This record gives sequence, structure tokens and C-alpha cells, in this order.
Amino acid sequence: MAALGLPRDTFMHEMGVSQFEINLLHGDPLQLADQTFLFKHLLKEVALKHGLTVVCMAKPLAHTPGSSMHIHQSIVEIGSGLNVFSDEAGLPTATFRHFIGGQQAGMADFTALFAPNVNSYQRLCHPFASPNNACWSHDNRAAGLRIPASSPVARRVENRLPGADANPYLAIAASLAAGLHGIENELEPTEAIQGEFVVPDNLSLPCTLHAALERLKRSQLAKELFGKEFIEGYIASKSMELTSFFDEITPWERRVLAAQA
Repeated sequence: MAALGLPRDTFMHEMGVSQFEINLLHGDPLQLADQTFLFKHLLKEVALKHGLTVVCMAKPLAHTPGSSMHIHQSIVEIGSGLNVFSDEAGLPTATFRHFIGGQQAGMADFTALFAPNVNSYQRLCHPFASPNNACWSHDNRAAGLRIPASSPVARRVENRLPGADANPYLAIAASLAAGLHGIENELEPTEAIQGEFVVPDNLSLPCTLHAALERLKRSQLAKELFGKEFIEGYIASKSMELTSFFDEITPWERRVLAAQA
């Protein structure tokens, strides 16, 4: 990473088999997407030199934690560099609330951008620290939107929905667009959840790629923010991939259903 000019923060082994986490530094969103894309390329090239394969699937192995691409978001004021999520007294601002409200309003519509593959939903349907909901909470990893414990200057919103397989450009754009929608329309979030909770129906998210694409197809918000042509093209591309998936018969079907038929 140093050779490629990629700055980084923490690097550690995660809970899954051969699963690792790396944290990139906060910065310009487009630059972070570039760095994420280049980092994935770097991983695969280095692995090949050692006769290994790096996998960035959302759920490469059953019965183990999935792999995420959590997006930590804060907004700074041009010129001063101040975090607009905190006021002079260090308290949360109305902008902070509205940003969360926008995230909640857009997460279900944009799920197909955060979880773009059939395998993405294997991670979300087995939610070990991979919440499939639009709830928000202070430092609760069961919520799709988590507010990490931090100082006022570092106050941020963590979107925990995207998987490691997500396109970083689209996932970051979708997340920030939802937040901007909330700020511009002064949307208020729900009450923060605490402890163990049951996800309300209005905060649950699509749990299959087909359902996510159908939701995206009906979304006026997505067409307003991303343009009708892009959304229709994205849906067409992903629908072709989904059709290709359904053209296959899985080993599970042959193993379990063949004996029953």
C-alpha cells in the first residue's frame, strides 16, 4: 500500500476464517472509492504471487461471518473544515439528525446498490454483525446505521449495509445522496434503538436481489437522485445476472430435493 501511495489506519484479523479488516483514512469520497478499488486490485495481485486467491465476496463461506464494506460518513464545512454534525458546544446538530433521516428514507430503495449480487443476501440473511435494517443506534452493531462512540469532531454515521462485494463508487454515492436528501428535506429519523430489538416493518430491507431490484425499479427517489437512464440500465444489467443465476441448479437442490422427488 505504501508503494502505491495508499494511506491506511488499522489492519487486523477479523472473526472469520482467513478474514481480515482494513480501515482506510477519512477523506474525499471519490478519492476513497478510488483507493478502495485500487486496494482490491492490489490484494489480488499480491495473492497471485503467493499462489493464493483473495476473495471479496460478501459471504464466501457458510457458517462464518460475512465480509462488509462499512461506510463512515461525516460532512465538513468548506473553508473551516468543521464537522457540521456537531455544534460549538459539541452537541449533535439538526443537520446530523436530517442526515440520518435521509439514510433511513433511502436504504430500502438503494439496497440493490449496497448489496448488488445474489451472494450479498447470504450475508444479510445471516446477520452476524450484518444488520439488514434501517434502524439507527448509538454504538449498537445490530443497527444498519450505527453512531460510533467518538468525540464531537469525529461524529459520524456508519452505514453497515454494504458488503465487501459492493461497488465502492455506487455505494458511497448512494449513501451520501440519501443523506443529502434528508438534509435538503429536513427529514427526521425514528427514535434510536437500544439493546435487543425487533425491526419494525417500515425499517426492514429487501432480503433477496430480486426483491431489491423490484424496490429500486419502483423508486422515484432513486431516479431523481441518479437519473432514470442509469437506474434502468443498472436494473437491466443486474436482472441479466440474476437470470444467469437461475439458469443454474445448485448442489443443495440436487442433494436435498432429488431424494424427495
